[in-house]
Amino acid sequence: MAIRNIVKVGDDILRKKSRPVEKFDKRLWQLLDDMRETMYLNNGVGLAAVQVGILRRVIVVDCSQDRSDYLELVNPEIIDTEGEQREAEGCLSLPGESGITLRPAVVRVKAQDRNGNWCVYKGEGLKARCFCHEIDHLDGVLFTDREIHEAVEITENKGNDK
Repeated sequence: MAIRNIVKVGDDILRKKSRPVEKFDKRLWQLLDDMRETMYLNNGVGLAAVQVGILRRVIVVDCSQDRSDYLELVNPEIIDTEGEQREAEGCLSLPGESGITLRPAVVRVKAQDRNGNWCVYKGEGLKARCFCHEIDHLDGVLFTDREIHEAVEITENKGNDK
């Protein structure tokens, strides 16, 4: 396994649409292994292949505290959503930035595993947000494109209080 460099915002590749994976071979397996290692080393909960400079529809995800829920999704597509959640998101490609996004509360994703077998995965809460975030990367969409700006009431103290 090898640690890969994470592409940062400003690199045009992050805005490109990734191509489907057609060959399920040792090159794909190496990419998946490298992405896992890179995600864990950088304390991420998800990583898309485009974030390591590869325009293929591949993501890895592990939202668990103990790193026990690792998933590899090849050619993922969202097939169903329920509810909504407004939460803060960050991204390994936008270090130091975060913002509130509106995402589904529950997501079902159809994807292939490293051997090409189709599976359906269900994500709730953070995992649902992570699935959406990483699949967005495959379409050239960043979380900042989905950021919501809700009105906040600001109260000023003009020194009239005594």
